[in-house]
Amino acid sequence: MTESDEFSVISFNIQVGIGSNRARHMLLHGWKYVMPHGQSFRNLERIAEILAEADIVGLNEVDAGSFRSQFVNQAGFLAQRAHFPYWAQQRTRDMGELAQHSNSVLSRWPIVRSVPHALPSFMKGRGMLETRLHIDGRPLTVVLTHLGLSRHARFSQIRDLARRLRDRPHLILMGDLNCTARSPEIRLLMTESGLQAPPWNPPTFPSWSPRFSFDHIFCSSDLEFTEIESLSEPLSDHLALKAKLRWNSKPEASVKPHQ
Repeated sequence: MTESDEFSVISFNIQVGIGSNRARHMLLHGWKYVMPHGQSFRNLERIAEILAEADIVGLNEVDAGSFRSQFVNQAGFLAQRAHFPYWAQQRTRDMGELAQHSNSVLSRWPIVRSVPHALPSFMKGRGMLETRLHIDGRPLTVVLTHLGLSRHARFSQIRDLARRLRDRPHLILMGDLNCTARSPEIRLLMTESGLQAPPWNPPTFPSWSPRFSFDHIFCSSDLEFTEIESLSEPLSDHLALKAKLRWNSKPEASVKPHQ
């Protein structure tokens, strides 16, 4: 097995570097969503240390360079600090100089194509970022998304996702889907898309007392999970979700959860 036959993936909603790690922070730190603050760069440096362990990263709630992030593109900052030579970004909610929400993919391997797609939503701002990577000559499509807060919106968005991704090979879908692995939305996604879920679904939210598996990594049947875990350090209101995958060379994969 060559080094790139098995690779690691992280999906992380970084909450624009706010660093909430207590329930009270959701109220007390609310102003940090719109105002710059001195702690953000220290939080991003710690996040970069976690991301450096992976080969491919999907980031939700990243500011693309506005007043609240001190006009620093947080995806570019993290790519530089964690030594990712390739990254792509989709601005999902552009509020000019005030705030620029985005989805971002970081990669150790070349990103040869990047296409942003809008998802159906009552309010503009939900999307999926489709990237095409080349891993030692093998194509891999990485799709990152962040679904809505209402179940009605998520059903519409998941139907759209499933239509776009149905039975496509060499594919990873990840992101904050705002619903658990046992929700009817995820069951619909699995049924309609042909993607496969990991052997278990570690809770990622809230980070200080994780109970809900809101963050997900799925893959096509020509890939298989070898490990899946949530990373314990609370640097956002979500924990990072990390998986190891490999190219599937067997009819039935032997899969083990991370202990």
